[in-house]
Amino acid sequence: MLNSFIHKLKLAFGDPEIRFRIFFLIGALAIFRLLASIPIPGVDHGALASFFANNQFFGLLNIFSGGGLSNLSIAMLGVGPYITASIIMQLGTIIFPKVKQAYFEEGEAGRAKFIEWSRLFTIPIAILQGVGFLFLLQSQDVIAHLSSVALIANIAIIAAGSMLLMWLGELVTEFGIGNGVSLIILAGILASVPASISQAIFAASAANIPAYLAFIFLALAMVYTVVVVSDAERSIPIAYARAVRGAMMSQGAATYLPIRLLQAGVIPIIFALSLLLLPQMALSMLGALHISFASSAALWYTAFLSNPWKYGTVYFLLVVLFTYFYTAVIFEPHRVAENLQKSGAFVPGVRPGRETEEFIGKVVNRVTLPGAVFLGFIAVAPSIIQGITGVTTLVLGGTALLIAVQVALDLAQKIDAQVSLREY
Repeated sequence: MLNSFIHKLKLAFGDPEIRFRIFFLIGALAIFRLLASIPIPGVDHGALASFFANNQFFGLLNIFSGGGLSNLSIAMLGVGPYITASIIMQLGTIIFPKVKQAYFEEGEAGRAKFIEWSRLFTIPIAILQGVGFLFLLQSQDVIAHLSSVALIANIAIIAAGSMLLMWLGELVTEFGIGNGVSLIILAGILASVPASISQAIFAASAANIPAYLAFIFLALAMVYTVVVVSDAERSIPIAYARAVRGAMMSQGAATYLPIRLLQAGVIPIIFALSLLLLPQMALSMLGALHISFASSAALWYTAFLSNPWKYGTVYFLLVVLFTYFYTAVIFEPHRVAENLQKSGAFVPGVRPGRETEEFIGKVVNRVTLPGAVFLGFIAVAPSIIQGITGVTTLVLGGTALLIAVQVALDLAQKIDAQVSLREY
C-alpha cells in the first residue's frame, strides 16, 4: 500500500497539469489565510478571546468562516453567506417552479443560471450578517462603538471579503482540485488546530489528564466512524428489461441504486447553526435600536447558548429534523421512479410507477434515521464531553472533524481520479 501511495504521488507531481492544479490550490489557500489574518479596525482582542472562550456556539460559526471570525478579520464571514445563499436556492427548487426547472431540466445552462442567482443572493446576505455581527459584538464590548461612517465602511469591508472568498473558492474549483468552498473551510479548521493544541497543553493539569485521554480516544474513534459512515450506502438492485431485436434476445443488464447513509452531508448542521444564530442576531440589532425587551432577551439567549446541555439538546434535534428535511429536498423518490420507468428499469419484485416510488421512499426514510442520529451525535459530542468533564479547551469539535474528514476524503478521491486518468 505504501509503495502504491508513493507511486501515485510521483505520478501526481510528475504530471504538469496535476502539479499546476495542486500548486494553484496551495497558493489560493495561502491568500485566504493572509486575508483571515487582517483584522477590521477597533477590535479589543482580549474581550474577543474571552467572548469565544465562553461561547461554544460562536466557536462553531468560526468553523464555517474558515477561522476568520476568531480574530474579526476582513474575511470574518468566510464563505458562510455563499453557503446560505446556495441553501436558499436549493429550497427554492421546492417553492418556485422556475427555479426547479432551471436546476433539474435545463442542463448546464440551468446550472450556470442557478449559480449566478446564488452569487447575487450572497451580497444582501453578507451585508445583513455583517450588520448583525457588528451590532452583537458592540453589545458585548468586543469592538468599540462605531460612528455611522465607520459602521458603513466596516460592513462594506466584511461583505467584500466574503465575496472575495466566494470568487477564490470558485477559482479553486475550476483551476485547482476539489471543491474550493469546502477546502477553504478545511484550511480554516486545520489552521486553528496548532493553537488549540498549545492552549490545551498549557491549560492541562494532572486532574484533567484522564479527560484529555478520553477525548483523544473519542476523536480517533470519530475519525474512523466518519470515514466508514461517509462511504456507507444501501444498494437497491435495479434490473433492465430484456430487449428483443429480430430473432435475437439480449439479456437485460443489472445494476443498483445507491442510497447513501449521509445523503445530506453536513448541510443539516449548517441549517441548524443558521437557525440558532438568527434570534441572536435579531435581538442584537433590536438592542442596538434601544428596544427595551431586546437587551434582556439577548442576555437570556446568550446564556442558553452557553449552556452545553440545553444548547446541545436543541442542536441535536434540529440536526435530525433538518437531515430529514434536506434529504427530501435533494432526493425525490417520485423523480427517481419516473426516470427508472422511462429507461425501462425496475426494482425486482416491485411494480414500476407508484409502488416503486413508495418502496424507494420507505428505504430512504429507514436509511436516513441512523444517518440523522449519527450526524446529530457528531455535532453535540464535544458539548456532552464538556458538560461531563467541564474541560473547555478541547481541540476539535465533532462538526469540524466531520467536515475535515469528508473534505479530505473528497480531495484524495479527486487527486486519485486525476492520477488514474493519466496512468491509463
